[in-house]
Amino acid sequence: MTLYRLGRRFISLSLAATGLAIALSTTAQAATEWDMPTPYGDRTFHTVNIREFADDVREKTDGELDITVHANGSLIAHPEIKNSVRRGIVPLGEVIMSRLANENAIFEVDSVPYLASSYEQARTLWEASKEIIDEELAKQQLRLLFTVPWPPQGIYTQDKVSTIDDLENLKMRAYNKSSERLAQLAGAVPTQIEVPDIPTAFSTGRVDAMVTSPATGADTKAWDYLGNFNHAQLWLPKNMIIVSERAFGRLDDETQQAVLDAAKEAQERGWEMSRQETEDALKELSDNGITVSEPSEELAASLEEIGNTMTEEWSERAGEQGQQILDSYQQLQQ
Repeated sequence: MTLYRLGRRFISLSLAATGLAIALSTTAQAATEWDMPTPYGDRTFHTVNIREFADDVREKTDGELDITVHANGSLIAHPEIKNSVRRGIVPLGEVIMSRLANENAIFEVDSVPYLASSYEQARTLWEASKEIIDEELAKQQLRLLFTVPWPPQGIYTQDKVSTIDDLENLKMRAYNKSSERLAQLAGAVPTQIEVPDIPTAFSTGRVDAMVTSPATGADTKAWDYLGNFNHAQLWLPKNMIIVSERAFGRLDDETQQAVLDAAKEAQERGWEMSRQETEDALKELSDNGITVSEPSEELAASLEEIGNTMTEEWSERAGEQGQQILDSYQQLQQ
């Protein structure tokens, strides 16, 4: 082989090696892409907050971690989100915490009537319960990134509710064990309905009433199918954003910290958004013809009695962990 040919071959091999190195470098630097399912529509403040979280992660990591949010149950239905994250089908997702009550009663601590019915109480209750909930999720290789509460839950009906008897035999939409049990104790008939199906469920007569937030009522345009909202402020359920520990562990330290920083910001922002959403949604309901009222003394007394019953039932189901939460909650309130 001549020196000329040897030279050309060397150059060709060098160029090939350089191209391979560039290709490998590009692959190594390619963004990690995560799909994130959420149960709620784009208009819901939870979804708005989560999209901001995804934007913050993208910015903090210079695009190295790219989270695509799939709203309104479009990727995975609400009942399947938690298990999909646990099984690695998706790396992270959003789920209302009380949906996991069948696994462990501690997950419905924020849905016990009147245990915490204000934002201040809800935050204190979360501080009292966070460590135990973190531990339970960790057993399933799940990490809690942040939580954001819904506005206080109230009662939607076609006609005004003055006493607990006005709810008797009504088909009441339920979304967790607490709303199901509340319906039973009030003499109503609990019916499982997801948020995207609410308008159709009312229009077809599948349900006559529901316990949910002012935000959900506004998002689903409750004035199209209901006439009254009783701002009973029963509880403030929280949504959790959870991530697979396996997926999180694949990120380098710097990216992990960026995710945690963005999550902390999203939690604080989300709580403030929830407070504002309560005011805005109540006004929107009223402006669109919904009669917004507070519970009468008789109704309030009945709901308090139901709350006491459900607190006792929850404490029995939650056992030692539940008692630890209640003791901590009491201490933090002092």
